[in-house]
Amino acid sequence: MEVRHLELLRELKERGTLGAVAAATYRTPSALSQQLRTAERELGVALVEPASRGLRLTWAGEILASGADDVLAALARVQGALDQGRGEPSGTVRIGTLPSAGAALIPGLMAGLAGTHLRIELEDFDLAEADYAGRTLDHDLVIAHSLSSDVPTGAEGLFSRVVAREPIDVAVPAAHRLASRASLTPEDVTEERWIAVPRGFPFATVLESVEAATGATLERIVEIRDNRLVESLVGRGLGIGLLPRFSTPPSDAYRLIPLAGVRATRAIVAIGRPDRVERHAVRAVLDRLATVGESLA
Repeated sequence: MEVRHLELLRELKERGTLGAVAAATYRTPSALSQQLRTAERELGVALVEPASRGLRLTWAGEILASGADDVLAALARVQGALDQGRGEPSGTVRIGTLPSAGAALIPGLMAGLAGTHLRIELEDFDLAEADYAGRTLDHDLVIAHSLSSDVPTGAEGLFSRVVAREPIDVAVPAAHRLASRASLTPEDVTEERWIAVPRGFPFATVLESVEAATGATLERIVEIRDNRLVESLVGRGLGIGLLPRFSTPPSDAYRLIPLAGVRATRAIVAIGRPDRVERHAVRAVLDRLATVGESLA
């Protein structure tokens, strides 16, 4: 049983089509088809069968694809121990991050990596909480977040580590009646116009908790994802919003005020596929991320 066959079956299970696997691995569908035929011949069992969208895994293919994570993680763990014995980590680590957490963590991470043999490839994306897990297919580490759990929705079968905890504050215009308050309660904000985030995004759970605690229905005048746009709209006095404490720049146009009485602290979590996280370079970057996260508070 060759490792490369397990990797291909896992990719096919997770990405769905040979075309998607080919695009992600920079190979041609015909080359992948040839590899599948070779694997079937060596193992003596059918691994795929025709389906409406092309191919699907047979029962044998499903067994091998499901077991691939454990096998690949074990091999990566051994390789990681070997690499660690050789000394300083080196190589490229691919990181995907939501922008606000990246703003808080990535500058410190990259400054700390200066002068090392580690290189970062970085991509940013702002997604619903359940969608971050899927990005681990193409990244060694994905920086996600959640306000309801230390493991973001959808990432239950992945490696996860909380690298920071960040309060989510209420942003109010500088001239707002609440701007002088040291903290706010759910009852204080039920009559306000909210610049909200779409449902399914972690910050939305704060407003849902306010509604559950008060029985009120909040007025959401707009639902947007970009924190910089939230800052602009709040700064112009158009409503109040929610912004992360550590990654929101100070401004004379608005104030950030803690919200008490509901869960309003997010876990910023690094998630990844177990075999990739076992790499010595990835572990080193993960540890540095956690060090930067600890310094934020």
